[in-house]
Amino acid sequence: MSAPLIAFIGTTPNIGTTSAAFAAACRLADRSGEEVGFLCLNLKSAKIHRFIGQDRPQATLDGIRPELTSSSLAPAQLRRACMQPEGQPLVHVLAGNQMRDQAEFYSVDEMDHLLEAARNAFPIVVADVGSYWDNAATIGAMRAASSRVLCTTGALSHFQEDCNRWVRQVSPLFGIEPDRFDLLAIQSPWTTGGYRMKEMEKETRLSLIAEFKTNQAFYDSLDRGRYHAWLKQDAVGRIAMEEASDKLAERHGIRCRPNKDKQPWFRKLKAHRGELRI
Repeated sequence: MSAPLIAFIGTTPNIGTTSAAFAAACRLADRSGEEVGFLCLNLKSAKIHRFIGQDRPQATLDGIRPELTSSSLAPAQLRRACMQPEGQPLVHVLAGNQMRDQAEFYSVDEMDHLLEAARNAFPIVVADVGSYWDNAATIGAMRAASSRVLCTTGALSHFQEDCNRWVRQVSPLFGIEPDRFDLLAIQSPWTTGGYRMKEMEKETRLSLIAEFKTNQAFYDSLDRGRYHAWLKQDAVGRIAMEEASDKLAERHGIRCRPNKDKQPWFRKLKAHRGELRI
């Protein structure tokens, strides 16, 4: 069977969609013990390589463009084009398009070929696309996805205006039902007030899969190219996207190791050692 393809898209630019998608890929790899292919399909604003300290990646999406155009990209070749972040040996990252002036020239056929190669190369595939539906990467990934995660925030203009203008109005044009999305709420440490999750669900008519909580250290890690370290070492980072990843794994039949932090015996042991506040 083809590997599950989990695609992340934002209602709005620059709200943390790439970070949420990468965190989900890391959690799925950690919990399942399986390799995860992470495809950066932001044709106009690729950032993941900078977030993990690879300012000049050796291979990028535009670097394998000839193979995409000729439909000759082999799974093994795609694996060689991916980089592995420090401390995440099971996560294989294809850096995004660096030639922004060429973003409009990618075709849906090229994206379909890339996604097919990825699903043959890795047991699990996570794709991160931009917030706009005017490019082949977004259309191709959304059409092919096994699960579609719509990232937004508690700002009304994000989960109401942007969601309605793109998901409700545009996605049906490509045969994607607006209700076939999971809602992910991204929470900033500076957010005050705003709308609650139930209100967001009611307005979007989508079910919330989880929250993605961030802190000041999260933003510092992005600037320093140490996002992968935040996910491993920070108290907030260590549980980031855990709930969402567990739900996605269960949906797609991905077998995961028991999370010992959630086991009653382990919590009691940590409490006895003074390592856990209960």
